[in-house]
Amino acid sequence: MTSTTRTRFAPSPTGFLHVGGVRTALFAWLLARQNDGQFILRLEDTDKNREVEGSADHLMLCLKTLGIDYDEGPDKPGDHGPYIQSQRLDIYKEWAQKLIDSGRAYADPYSREELDDFRAQAKQAKRAFLYRHHRPANPPAWDGTTPLRFKSDPKDYSWHDEVMGDLQTGPEVIDDFILIKSDGYPTYNFAHIVDDAEMEISHVIRGQEFISSQPNYLNLYEALGVKPPVFATMPHIMAETGGKKLGKRDGAKDVLDYVRDGFLPETLVNFIASLGWNDGTEQEVFTVEELISKFRLDHVQRSGARFDNKRLEWMNGQHIRELSLDDLYQRVADFWPASADDNDVYKKNVLELMQARLKTLKDLQSAGYFFVDPEPDWSLADSSKPLRKLDNETRRNLLAEVRDALDACSLDPDSIQQCLNDLLVKTDSKPAQLFGLIRLSLTWSPFSPDLNLTIALLGKNAVMKRLQTAIDSIE
Repeated sequence: MTSTTRTRFAPSPTGFLHVGGVRTALFAWLLARQNDGQFILRLEDTDKNREVEGSADHLMLCLKTLGIDYDEGPDKPGDHGPYIQSQRLDIYKEWAQKLIDSGRAYADPYSREELDDFRAQAKQAKRAFLYRHHRPANPPAWDGTTPLRFKSDPKDYSWHDEVMGDLQTGPEVIDDFILIKSDGYPTYNFAHIVDDAEMEISHVIRGQEFISSQPNYLNLYEALGVKPPVFATMPHIMAETGGKKLGKRDGAKDVLDYVRDGFLPETLVNFIASLGWNDGTEQEVFTVEELISKFRLDHVQRSGARFDNKRLEWMNGQHIRELSLDDLYQRVADFWPASADDNDVYKKNVLELMQARLKTLKDLQSAGYFFVDPEPDWSLADSSKPLRKLDNETRRNLLAEVRDALDACSLDPDSIQQCLNDLLVKTDSKPAQLFGLIRLSLTWSPFSPDLNLTIALLGKNAVMKRLQTAIDSIE
C-alpha cells in the first residue's frame, strides 16, 4: 500500500448521479487534493442487468461539470487500469484462483430451488439464513459455470471508521458470499476489494448502506493477505421533511438538472459539502479552495444530513453575487427571457440590476419587462395587501401624478429617487403603496430591482408609455 493519499469514486452506470453519489465523490476528491494525492474514477459495471446505456458518459460529465477532476479514469488512463470493471475480468480470475488454491473459495453446487429451500428452513426455525451452514463437504472443481463462493472464517471484528468511530461485530454476521457469478462477472463484494488493492487506494469513502457488510470485507482482506485501507462511512442524506433517506420521490434529482435549473457548479459543490460536514465555525459559503483547505473527515457528522432546498437557493444567490459581471454574463447565456434582444450593452445593464436578486440563473427569465411592454394585470394589485386597499380612482390619480412628476424629472437614478421621495410627501402616501403601484405599472411583476434604477434603465419613453397604459387600463 502506497503512503500517498489515493482515493476513488466507483459508481455503477445504472442511472443519473444524485447528491448522495456526488457527496461521496466530492469528499474523496477533497481529501486527495488536500494531501496532494490522486483521485481515481472507476466504473463498476458488473451488474449488466441494471446498466443504463449512456450512464457512464453521464457520470463523467457530471463530475467534470462540477469541477471534480480525476487523475485516472476510463477516459484518462493511468498506471492502474483498466478503470472499467468489465474490462478487468482476467484480474478477478487471478485473485479468485489465489483463494481457490488456498482453500478459501469453492464452487457453489446448489440450484436456486435448493437455496430457496434452505432459506425456508431457516425461516421456519426462526433463525437468520447463513449459507455457511450449508457449505458443501466436497464441492466440485470450479469451472466458471457456477458461482464461486468465499469460504469465510467467522470471528469477532473491531475496526475504526474515520466518521463512525470504533465499531465491532460478532461472527454471526459473517457468511460465505459469492465472489464471481455464474455469468463470469465478479460481485461488488469481491471486485471492489481487488480493485482497491490493485489501484493502491489508501482511503475508501462510501455510503452508510455498506457498513453492515464491513465484517465480510475484513474477512476477505485477511484471506487475500491485503492490508485494509482507511475507511470513512458517510451518513445518509435525508429528505427535506426528515425521517427518511432522500429518494427520487422526495426530489432527489440528476445533478445536471440542478445546473439546468440555474444553480452554479460551485454552489452545488459548496452545498453538497455542507451536507453532514462543517469546519467548526459559522461559515456557510465556501470557495472550492477553502473547502480543500478546511475539509476534515473527523468533522463529518455521524447522523443524517437534511436536504434543504431553500438553503440551496440562498447559497446559490450568495455565489451569484460573488461573480464578476462579465463572468455572470457568460453563464446566463441560456437563461435570458425569450423577448431579450441582442444588445449586449443593454443586457449587461439589465443583468447588473438583476444580479442582487437572483437566486438561480433561471430567475433572469422574469426580467422580460426590460425588453417588451408587459400587459397590465391588476389581479397582482388585488393580491397585494398594501395595493388592494387603494380603490381604482385613487390608483388612477396617483399614477397620473407619478407620470407628470417623472416627465418633468431628469431620469438619472439620484434625480429619480428624489422625485419619488417628493411624491411620497406630496401625495401623503405610504412607500409600500406608492412605490408598489409604480413598480407594478412599469413591470407587472411582484418583484424587480431598485425602483429608481429600474426607471432609469427603462428610459423616459418606455416609462411614460407604461404609466399611461396602466392608467387607461383601470376600469
